[in-house]
Amino acid sequence: MSNSIGKDEAGVSHFFHRLKLPAVSVLGPILALLVASIFFASQSDRFLSGQNFSLILQQVMVVGVLAIGQTLIILTAGIDLSCGMSMALGSVVMSKLAVEHGLPASAAIAVGVLCCALIGVINGALVTRIRLPAFIVTLGTMNITFAITQIYSQAQTVTDLPESMQTLGATFQLGETTITYGTVLMLLLYVLTWLFLRETAPGRHLYAVGNHPEAARLTGIRTQTVLCTVYIVAGVLYGVAAMLSVARMGVGDPQAGSTDNLDSITAVVLGGTSLFGGRGSVLGTLIGVLIVGVFRNGLTLMGVPSVYQVLATGILVILAVATDQLTHKKA
Repeated sequence: MSNSIGKDEAGVSHFFHRLKLPAVSVLGPILALLVASIFFASQSDRFLSGQNFSLILQQVMVVGVLAIGQTLIILTAGIDLSCGMSMALGSVVMSKLAVEHGLPASAAIAVGVLCCALIGVINGALVTRIRLPAFIVTLGTMNITFAITQIYSQAQTVTDLPESMQTLGATFQLGETTITYGTVLMLLLYVLTWLFLRETAPGRHLYAVGNHPEAARLTGIRTQTVLCTVYIVAGVLYGVAAMLSVARMGVGDPQAGSTDNLDSITAVVLGGTSLFGGRGSVLGTLIGVLIVGVFRNGLTLMGVPSVYQVLATGILVILAVATDQLTHKKA
């Protein structure tokens, strides 16, 4: 009888211990976002306005979409350093096809997205078939993609894009606030990805592979297929980010995305997703994206030089990774 009670107590204790992990990973970023918002609101009268919040969302929408793909990969205990350069290649390809070859905007965008998806296929194949570390694979494809982008564009920005390629950069009014269609698309993608991870079997398989790939394989999950598919889906999302970049800036810029890989990883880590895989939420990533956006916007309103914005972001990343490490050890 006493053994049974002891087991029940141990089970309950284990249950609540498991319950605390996601709570910390979600509540921590929310608290950080609230504290940052309160601080910057006290420093600038312009911070707490609908127009400023809309501006923050516009500034982070490209990195925000990249971070969705990065989240899917990090949930499987991988990482993708090539996302920013993939996006740059996709934006240049779709821009040049539309401007120099007269391809309809929809077709040009589709080819640009396919290019990004192809990079995802290469990354996924090298990680799953040859079993190379994701860090090394994506570091290599990052450099290769950068070189291809520079060669194909001749290091020149593509201008005079058709208006149809800039539709997502257009705005509409919500009360007194101006909102871009690209922002709405980014938020919609977050909701759809959250539903996919939460409500579908493939989404749960992704978490299982990140938690323990061998155990997932023994339960019948095709772990290699899951991993490869994740990199391909991430590539498609990078193509969508390329489309948003073109729409927002009105050009195909071969220099775009040079730091977006680190920004996307920063957002994912700040959002509470574990670098060890298997734990995290895409909604947490959205909060992480907003934290980065709020910090940069708030410091800009305070007149702080951009170099200190980078410094603040770096400190936040180290704190988030340290928290993840300590939580992982406790688990």
